[in-house]
Amino acid sequence: MVKAVRGAIAVRADERTLIHEAATRLVSELMRANGIEERDIISIVFSLTIDLSAGNPATGLRQAGFAETPLFCAQEARVEGGMARVIRALLTFEARRRRAPIPVYLDGAETLRPDLGAGGAR
Repeated sequence: MVKAVRGAIAVRADERTLIHEAATRLVSELMRANGIEERDIISIVFSLTIDLSAGNPATGLRQAGFAETPLFCAQEARVEGGMARVIRALLTFEARRRRAPIPVYLDGAETLRPDLGAGGAR
């Protein structure tokens, strides 16, 4: 059964290393929370807010060892009053269990989805 799970992470500054580390951490936490292994992943789509241009999340994830996973990056829509320096991810995977996917929001990005409460944000 194919499922998808979303997540987001706020990045401290527009620096390549921080962007790469944040993307890798976000994907790692999505995988951990949902019991996903890399072989289960169909693809990952990242978006970045316009103020993050020093690095590419997909490049960071490739450097962390994700050689076979299809990755794609796009610029997030610019929305007045939107949160700055955010990487979002949509991870599509082959689910082994029927439980609902658990979204992960980190490092301040939890405010993007207050409706999830403590159960969905990590």
